[in-house]
Amino acid sequence: MSRLGKRPIAIPSGVTVEIKDNTVSVKGPKGTLSFEFKNEVAVKVSPEEGVVVEKKGKAKDAPAIWGTTARMIENMIVGVTAGFQKQLELNGVGFRMALAGKKINLALGFSHPVEVEVVEGIDVKIEGNTMTVAGIDKHAVGQFAANIKKLKPVEPYKGKGFKYVGEFVRRKEGKRSAA
Repeated sequence: MSRLGKRPIAIPSGVTVEIKDNTVSVKGPKGTLSFEFKNEVAVKVSPEEGVVVEKKGKAKDAPAIWGTTARMIENMIVGVTAGFQKQLELNGVGFRMALAGKKINLALGFSHPVEVEVVEGIDVKIEGNTMTVAGIDKHAVGQFAANIKKLKPVEPYKGKGFKYVGEFVRRKEGKRSAA
């Protein structure tokens, strides 16, 4: 049984939550987000408790949907108030990245430069060898950062490539010559 779904979700001041049909809309100082929830759960907004998510019926997947819906709504509330960010670090001799308008130009050791279009709703800042991806939608920020990292994932021998700031990459020992 989900313990996450039991907790009511607090609504901070300056944030409004509206429910229409099967859609929850959250409006805050940084923007507006919406989420369409499934019929297995019921979402209610009360001024004293906040947002309450309840199960409907006895469907097999209702407990999972119950907890997931509650966390999606909580992530939307956090996103429109504080926002989310991920930081990527690029290591390697000759590897460079630069921001040109709505495009990121990357030199990743391939025979050609790589250009990546910045997705709508995502802010990208580049300082030295660190890229900061920020936005109000947690899923969009995480997916864009994962797509960038997938272009040149860090390799375990020399540590070249993209990694998240604070991520530990286990290094491998290279070949030893027989003496």
